[in-house]
Amino acid sequence: MSHHSISVADLCYTYPDGTPALDHVTFEITHGESVAVVGANGAGKSTLLLQLTGCLSPSHGSVRIGDVPITRSTLQNIRKAVGMVFQDSDDQLFMPTVRDDVAFGPINMGLPPDDVETRVHDALTRVGALHLQDRPPYRLSGGEKRAVAIATVLAMSPNVLILDEPSSNLDPHARRSLIELLATFTHTKIIATHDLDMALTLCERTIVMNTGGVAADGPTMDLFTNDVLLEASRLERPQILRPCPVCGESQSQSGAPGDLGQSGILPV
Repeated sequence: MSHHSISVADLCYTYPDGTPALDHVTFEITHGESVAVVGANGAGKSTLLLQLTGCLSPSHGSVRIGDVPITRSTLQNIRKAVGMVFQDSDDQLFMPTVRDDVAFGPINMGLPPDDVETRVHDALTRVGALHLQDRPPYRLSGGEKRAVAIATVLAMSPNVLILDEPSSNLDPHARRSLIELLATFTHTKIIATHDLDMALTLCERTIVMNTGGVAADGPTMDLFTNDVLLEASRLERPQILRPCPVCGESQSQSGAPGDLGQSGILPV
């Protein structure tokens, strides 16, 4: 059974108060893809992520991880395969120390102490936060909290990473560090974000959400240069794709900072 692919079919969700959130959403994500999910506030991004992790159950339609549908009976296995980093790191960090937070998942998986220690060490090392292991989470900066929150997920060894607004409230240096870290991951990744420059850097494919439905699904560069689509979805071009205020040329083509270069990867 592969845990790396995601299939969403005719997904609908209405909140208990009657508010519609998802409207017949359908898409597939294959092994190793990095996909951005973008849209204005209220477009359905966060609700969609909660469906992909089984935190919410659909009103209609289905979600499958690999060949396994997300149901109450499969949730335990699904959550071993899919790790989610929440928008607010304080929702994810609740133990006395960083080490305790990162160890929480592996301990609850029933792993022996030596394996837990190895996972904690490896996860914190991967995000550059091993030196923080004895610190209480409330004494960390926003960027440090985000790195530790990612470590808590990596310690579970998931195949799919889902991140909700990972760059929100980060200073420029912390944002750059985060993007460089995410670029090293080979996991299947879904990143819901308002940070379209980050999406353009990390994700070759983007799903645009609008009023609970999929407005567009395709190559990120194509969608982010479609001004009609962006305007209809209450979005704006990433900064790097906007005309230079001095010469009027696209900043990604002018030779100024932001040139795609041979790698095709935008600077962060």
